[in-house]
Amino acid sequence: MACAACHAGSSLALRKSVSSNRVVVKSNLNGVGSSSISFTIYLSCEGISTSNANFSSRYLFSRSFKFLRFDRFKSFSSHGNGKADTKPSEERVTVLVIGEGGREHALCYALRKSLSCDAVFCAPGNAGIAQSGDATCITNLDISDSAAVASFCRMCGVGLVVVGPEAPLVAGLVNELSSAGIPTFGPSAEAAALEGSKDFMKKLCDKYGIPTAKYQTFTNPDDAKAYVKEQGAPIVVKADGLAAGKGVVVATKLSEAISAIDSMLVQGSFGSSGSQIIIEEFLEGEEVSFFALVDGETALPLESAQDHKRVGDGDTGPNTGGMGAYSPAPVLTKDLQSVVMETIIRPTVKGMAAEGCKFIGVLYAGLMIEKKTGLPKLIEYNVRFGDPECQVLMMRLESDLAQALLAACRGQLGQVSLAWSSEPALVVVMASKGYPISYQKGTVIKNIEEVETVVPMVKIFHASTGMDAYGNFIAIGGRVLGVTAKGKVIEEAKERAYDAVEAIDWPEGFFRRDIGWRALKQKQSA
Repeated sequence: MACAACHAGSSLALRKSVSSNRVVVKSNLNGVGSSSISFTIYLSCEGISTSNANFSSRYLFSRSFKFLRFDRFKSFSSHGNGKADTKPSEERVTVLVIGEGGREHALCYALRKSLSCDAVFCAPGNAGIAQSGDATCITNLDISDSAAVASFCRMCGVGLVVVGPEAPLVAGLVNELSSAGIPTFGPSAEAAALEGSKDFMKKLCDKYGIPTAKYQTFTNPDDAKAYVKEQGAPIVVKADGLAAGKGVVVATKLSEAISAIDSMLVQGSFGSSGSQIIIEEFLEGEEVSFFALVDGETALPLESAQDHKRVGDGDTGPNTGGMGAYSPAPVLTKDLQSVVMETIIRPTVKGMAAEGCKFIGVLYAGLMIEKKTGLPKLIEYNVRFGDPECQVLMMRLESDLAQALLAACRGQLGQVSLAWSSEPALVVVMASKGYPISYQKGTVIKNIEEVETVVPMVKIFHASTGMDAYGNFIAIGGRVLGVTAKGKVIEEAKERAYDAVEAIDWPEGFFRRDIGWRALKQKQSA
C-alpha cells in the first residue's frame, strides 16, 4: 500500500524532492502549563503548500494528509515544571500505536513526550487524538489486516509498534508483525491467552502455585447451576473469553448467578466468549491493579492504580469498562508490591516460558487484597494496559516510554529503570447517558480544548470522539472522555479533575462524582 504520511527512502533522497519549514507545535505535553516541540517538518510537493503547514490535527484527521516524514526533534523545552531540558537518546524511533480509545491516546501522549520519538502514528485513532497533536491518525489503515499494517510500517520507517487493545493481540497481530521483522510491543496470540481465556489463566495458576480464587469451569448450564447452588452466594460468574470488561457478574443472590449462567450459556449474550464460563469463589477485600513490563524473562514493575468498575457512585450498578482511576493506590503498599512480584508476576513469567509461550508485553494483574489475610490474590490477567488506568500511569511516567518498550521487545528490561512523578494522578471518565446499557450517539461536546488551558495540570484523553460537519467534537461511544489531573496530593488531583469535568459542556454526558474515595478513606484512616 502507498504511504502518504512518510516514506522509507533515505532522508537525503527525500530532501531533494520536498520543501521544508520550521514549525513549532504547541501542546500541553506534560500537563503543566504550555510546552513546545520544535522540529523540521517536510511537506510533499503534491497536495500541501508550505503556507498550510500549521500542523492542524483536525485537518489531518479529516483528510488524507501528505506529510512525508518528521526529522528528529531539534529542541525540546518544557515550561512550567521547573525541570531542565532532557537530551534526546542516540537511537531515534518512529512509533505506530494500534487502537482508537483512551488507553491509546494516553500511550500516544507519553510517546510524544519521549525524546527518542521522531513521530507517533495511531491507527485508526480518533478525532481527539488527532486534534490534540499527540499523534498523526491513520484512519484508513485496517488494523485487522496484518499485511497492510506491516506494509505501512516498512514504507513509513516505523521502528516500534505498540498494540493497545486486547482483540488484535489475541488475533495474533504481534505474531505477524514480529515475523515480518517489525519490533512489536505486546504478547503473541499464544501468550495473550492469559486474557483471552480465563480457564487458561486459572490452570496456569494451579500448575505454578499462583494464589487465586478457587473455581470450576463449565459449558453445561445445568452443571453450572448445580455448582452455584452447592456453593451458595455471593459467587462470581465470568465469561471465559473477551467481553470488553463486561463479562463478569458478581452475584449476591443465587437467582442472580443462575440468571448470569442462562445469559451466557443459554442466551449467548457474549457469543463464543461466553460459551464456556468460570464460576469462582467471591473474595472479600479491596481490588487494585498492578502492572509490569515483561521481556519474556525479566519483569519490571510499574506503578499501582485503582479502578472504579461500577457505573454508579458508591460502587453501585453494573460493571463497566471503568469509570475512573487513580495512581498510586495506597492499599498496595511497597511491601505488598514485593509480595505481588514474588508470588504472582514472576511465577507467571517463568510459567509462561516453561509452557513454551514466553510473555512479552505488559502484564496487568487485577488483584484482590483479601480482607481475611491482607494478602493479594490474582483475580484475572489482562495482557495490555488498562483503561482508564493507563491514563493516570502515563500522566505520572517521567521516563522515555519508547525506549522502555523497545527494551522489552529486545529482552533488555534488566538494563531499564523507570522514573515516576511523586504526585498522584486521577482520571474521571465522562460517559454517554445510559451507558453501559444503551445510549445516544452523535451528541455535541463543547469546551474540551479550552478546559486544558484553564485548569492546571489537566489532560483530557479521548476515548470515543468524532467530529461533525461544523467542527464540533461529538460522542460516538459509551465511555467518551478521560479527564485526568495531577496534584501534589490526591485531594488536589481530584479537585482539578472535577473542575475540568464541570467546565466541559456536554448535557448528554454523565460521570461518577466519587472517584478516589477509597484512596481518601485510606488516607484518613492512616
